[in-house]
Amino acid sequence: MKKVLKNVSFVFLLLKMCIIFGQETSTQKRIVIDVGHGGKDAGAIGVNGIQEKDVVLNIANNILKLNDKLDKPLDIYLTRYTDTLISLSDRTRLTKALKADLFVSLHCNHSNNANAKGIEVYAYRKQTNHLKESIYIGYQIEKILCTFIGYESRGVKFANFQVLRETINYCPSVLLELGFLSNKDERNFISDVTNIGLIANSILSSIQN
Repeated sequence: MKKVLKNVSFVFLLLKMCIIFGQETSTQKRIVIDVGHGGKDAGAIGVNGIQEKDVVLNIANNILKLNDKLDKPLDIYLTRYTDTLISLSDRTRLTKALKADLFVSLHCNHSNNANAKGIEVYAYRKQTNHLKESIYIGYQIEKILCTFIGYESRGVKFANFQVLRETINYCPSVLLELGFLSNKDERNFISDVTNIGLIANSILSSIQN
């Protein structure tokens, strides 16, 4: 039954994708926001019970709302719109099918060190077609988040994450770790609805150009 529900959820994503190609081609950038984890995969969990899967979904939904208010909104699609677990392969498959111009994966961090804090941005670790663009966009996002939110920078790093590895040859792709749920201050900050909006606005502003 769980497998059926998962497949149904992905069908809905594909149907949404098909609607796109039935409409006029947009001149705006097409961006896939990968909403990390979901369903039975909660991701990182703070000591107050806050779950990574919920935080990143709230941020993603705020990005959509803010984008809709723009004079020229971007063509943004999420890999999940509800608390559903979508496989990593399905997330990257959707990105390729949409012919996205940019892939941004949203996550939160966790550490056994309660003092660990700040944001990390990841790009794929090997030389590929869109690596330089990915690094540039990564620094751009990091700079705006640190400037307007006050996050501490942990730098742009490189990793072999599947979602990056399977999208980098098709479009620039980055993975964001938006603070530590294991850090009291950052956990409290990201638990606030207003601050979620500020984070979403910072990310949207950094990917508009």
